Amino acid sequence: MQKNISVIISTYNSVEWLKKVLWGYNTQTYKEFEMVIADDGSREDTKEMINAMREEVSYPIIHVWHEDNGFQKSQILNKALLACTTDYVLMSDGDCIPRPDFIEQHIKFREEGYFLSGGYHKLPMELSKSLSKEDIYSGRCFDVEWLKKNGMSASFKNNKVDAMGIKSALFNMLTTTKPSWNGHNSSGWIKDIKAVNGFDERMQYGGQDRELGERLVNYGVIPKQIRYSTICLHLDHPRGYATPESINKNRSIRKVTRTEKRKWTEYGIVK
Repeated sequence: MQKNISVIISTYNSVEWLKKVLWGYNTQTYKEFEMVIADDGSREDTKEMINAMREEVSYPIIHVWHEDNGFQKSQILNKALLACTTDYVLMSDGDCIPRPDFIEQHIKFREEGYFLSGGYHKLPMELSKSLSKEDIYSGRCFDVEWLKKNGMSASFKNNKVDAMGIKSALFNMLTTTKPSWNGHNSSGWIKDIKAVNGFDERMQYGGQDRELGERLVNYGVIPKQIRYSTICLHLDHPRGYATPESINKNRSIRKVTRTEKRKWTEYGIVK
């Protein structure tokens, strides 16, 4: 059957985390999707794992890779966008395990003229490491009581993990967080993303997703908050790329985008 949504997952030398994520997509209630892995120059072991997983999972995997030349996430995401064969894209990361209804909820809420901003819930490092294939395939990793027994702290934020139906609709309505393009969990029409020229490839670690969202809003696409309807578990990991220089560079680019209401970047898909 024809696929009607592409899921772009970004990764870089995180084989064990990516494997857990791919297992998560094998549990999806909505099956008509393709997987596009945006690989920012990982070693050969990532390619070998992906080839092995192709034999296990029920969905097709497109592996988009380029040479490792430092942090080029924006560039590989643009290449992945061009590799998609559908007209709608859901973007997440190689450290985010999707709840079984993850894609189903994006399909349910998608609408012309909008992009969707979903939610994620961070797990502590030890729990991130210990999650097994069986924990994911059984769905117990989305059981709040099970998570708390295995090291997750009690918090109001835990409501995101299993909120559904009326509960998720109510929390979506009450949340004060402004919807933005969130690289862990957002979706939109590929034609809209191409209309603003994709990701700004000058952007370094952190913020390139939100800058894209700001251009989409300037272009007239309306963000819709569904952070309690569609959720993924964010596995913990070191964050080595963020530096004061890169953060300041990103802020200055985003400031220009906002103050000048820019809809297009000269440093995106089309050069």
